[in-house]
Amino acid sequence: MEYLSKQRYDEIAAELKHLIDEVYPKVKDDLAEARAQGDLSENAGYREARRIQAKTISRIRFLQKVLEHSRVVDPDVLPKDRVCLLSRVEFMNLSTNTRMGFKIVSPHEMDLAAGKISLKSPIGAALMGKKVGEVAEAQVPSGTVRLRIESISLDEG
Repeated sequence: MEYLSKQRYDEIAAELKHLIDEVYPKVKDDLAEARAQGDLSENAGYREARRIQAKTISRIRFLQKVLEHSRVVDPDVLPKDRVCLLSRVEFMNLSTNTRMGFKIVSPHEMDLAAGKISLKSPIGAALMGKKVGEVAEAQVPSGTVRLRIESISLDEG
């Protein structure tokens, strides 16, 4: 079971609808057109159309499974005093005295450039459940980092 923000759930549902209603019918038409061009063994257009069809079907099935096994998080039931899904966390890396901040999200929402880290990442997992002032230790590729929680706010979007 994965938990998603309402925004991300809606984005995935919209992408799935777009693929099913618009992209896949065009892919089927392209495949039929390529098939009509004759000898399939030497038809590069046909092979490319089949590849695109397989990729589209694969993406549709993946998104269907994500939605099937996901639930939208109700921000009202999340704790406000502990790091949890959708928390915006400011923390200090005690090794480098660097202050950082991230939003904790599901793996399907992770976007490091946007300041969103997965709750399953080493840092996200180490921060989960901690309160302001507590120190979390995360095992990262470069070793162990110690992170002191400076502030927590609930970001519902």
